[in-house]
Amino acid sequence: MIDNCTLQAAARPKSCDGFTLIEMLVALAVFALAAMALLNLAGESTRSAVRVEARTLGGVVAENIAAEAMIAPNLPVGETAGEVQMAGRVWRWRRIVTGTEVPGMGRIDVRVSTDEGQVADRVLFRAAGA
Repeated sequence: MIDNCTLQAAARPKSCDGFTLIEMLVALAVFALAAMALLNLAGESTRSAVRVEARTLGGVVAENIAAEAMIAPNLPVGETAGEVQMAGRVWRWRRIVTGTEVPGMGRIDVRVSTDEGQVADRVLFRAAGA
């Protein structure tokens, strides 16, 4: 069965050339959905990169505070807090030193946060006389 649009090029009617309006609208809608999905994916990727950067830098701050606790000659039991500026941001840290069930051993909890919330924490143990 041959319709009018499958005849030879010379005999083809002018109405068979190109796409219909409905076909163009469907194609445009499909393209718009794909473009929106890609834009959403790019935005989520950017937000994820910002979270990873904050966690990484917060981890560095936590490691620095933990290292200071490990080399301190005397580390009293209790809570200490402060702020550190790093990479153009202000990081708030809190260090809690407590005893453990093991005599002569102390536990050190370090938590680092920003305005958005807690981004890193470290737990370490140290001999009381070290």
